[in-house]
Amino acid sequence: MKLLHYTNTKLSTLLLALIGVWGVFFFFAIHYEIRDETDDMLRSYRDIFIKKALQNPALLHSSYETTFDRYAIRPISNEEAATYDEEWLDTMLYFPEGDEHIPVRVYKSIFLAPDDRYYELEISMSTLERDDMVKTLFIYLLALYVLLLLCSIVGNRLLLKRSFRPLQQLLVWLDSIVPGKPIPEQGIETPIEEFRQLNEATMAMSRRNLEAYEQQKQFIENASHELQTPLAVALNRLEMLAQCEGTTEKQLAEIDDIYRTLNRTVKLNKSLLLLSRIDNRQYQDVAEVDLTALVDDLAADFEDIYAGRDVRLDVQRQAELTVRMNENLSRVLVSNLLKNAYVHTPPGGCIEVTIAPHRLVVRNTGDRPLDGTRIFDRFYYSSEQAKGSSTGLGLAIVKSICGLYGIEVRYAFRAGHEFVLVFPE
Repeated sequence: MKLLHYTNTKLSTLLLALIGVWGVFFFFAIHYEIRDETDDMLRSYRDIFIKKALQNPALLHSSYETTFDRYAIRPISNEEAATYDEEWLDTMLYFPEGDEHIPVRVYKSIFLAPDDRYYELEISMSTLERDDMVKTLFIYLLALYVLLLLCSIVGNRLLLKRSFRPLQQLLVWLDSIVPGKPIPEQGIETPIEEFRQLNEATMAMSRRNLEAYEQQKQFIENASHELQTPLAVALNRLEMLAQCEGTTEKQLAEIDDIYRTLNRTVKLNKSLLLLSRIDNRQYQDVAEVDLTALVDDLAADFEDIYAGRDVRLDVQRQAELTVRMNENLSRVLVSNLLKNAYVHTPPGGCIEVTIAPHRLVVRNTGDRPLDGTRIFDRFYYSSEQAKGSSTGLGLAIVKSICGLYGIEVRYAFRAGHEFVLVFPE
């Protein structure tokens, strides 16, 4: 989740909770005030009626009822009056005039009349208008709540987007940095102190990384060159030594072992240099590579090289496969997979290459699975025999090339070894 979305979501959630709590509190506060106002009116009606009843005792035996208001009087005993408590309640009363039930607020109280008797006064007042007012208030409050929430979310997003614009520009600038090439101008201006410090820190870090990259690149190139020269000299001298007269069979065997060891060291040096260049992203040139034609080309070469191993190679073309990558690395990628298949296929076995849309599959005969968790590690050997004939870097190079171009590489054992390359669409 992007920082803008994350921050906006958190602020909106907090705002949703705060406005929600405020809305609920405000609604019940208004509802309480309206009901309290109704109760005050009922008390006033009670005081007015008692005052009139004391002046005109005939009212003690009367009652009054309209569609919205009513009162009733009944005498109670002294014992009942001694334990009497005033009562407030909301109920529904049926009014025949409208043939409907109307919500009312009822207030019951007692008073002492001039005849020294206690009377209960029950006053009812319709709350229909009050309920309509509360309903209308709720609707308007809900609309206001939604409007405030939407305005706050949109406002927060616009404000945060404007505030985070320097950070977005910094991310774009970081994506434009290419290892080995000059650092582009930053040109990001912001009044926010933290973003200015972040810009300065990333610029300084980029300069240090470029210096370290150049030093590492130079070291690798120098080390490889310095190793290649003495190795080539040693190989040439071994060849000259093998051609000397008087060399015995035993000496020739020893020379051959040393020659193979040095030759393996040369290959190892070249593979390590290639891995370093891939990891340092020194292969920046890309082009449209026809993998179908590349597989056909390399398959013909490998059939000639390994003609004595009695291994059959079958190429199945289900679709034309074209990818965008460095041409040299594409050749290394396919070549390492085919070489690995030839080396690990027993005599009389079969290698099957399938070219499908966005997919290249290499299968070869095998009797036991390899360690899928380590097969792409550097210097991993499937056996002691393979350790003597392989540098242990072929599949590690395949993995590095795939990581460079976002290619998914998988290994599985299904009655044989299977390597699958899934190219991004």
